[in-house]
Amino acid sequence: MEISNLFGAERDNSFKGILCNIDQTFDGKSLYNSAEEKAAHLLYCIIKDQPFSDGNKRIGYLLYLTKAKIGLKNIGVSAMTSLALLIAESDPIQKELMINLIMNLIND
Repeated sequence: MEISNLFGAERDNSFKGILCNIDQTFDGKSLYNSAEEKAAHLLYCIIKDQPFSDGNKRIGYLLYLTKAKIGLKNIGVSAMTSLALLIAESDPIQKELMINLIMNLIND
C-alpha cells in the first residue's frame, strides 16, 4: 500500500481541538469518564471532522486502538474498516448511535 505525501498532514488546528475536546472537564469532572468512551469519541471525531489531508480513517483507527488499549485480536481489520465507513457515511444526527456502537465493540 502506497502512502501519499499528504498522509497525516494536518489541515488546520482541528486535530488539536479534537484532542482537547475528549479531555474536556466540567466542574472538575471529565465529560468522558473511561478510556473506552474517549477512544470512541476520538475515532468518531477524526473520521467525521477530517482534520488530516489524507488518512483520517487509518489514523483514527490507530489512535482508537491506542487510546482504548485494545488490539486487533479484539476487533478484526474488516470489522474496523466497515465501522469506519459506516461512521463516515452516517448522518451527524446519529452521533450517539455511532458512539454506542463503537463502545459496544470495545466492551464485547
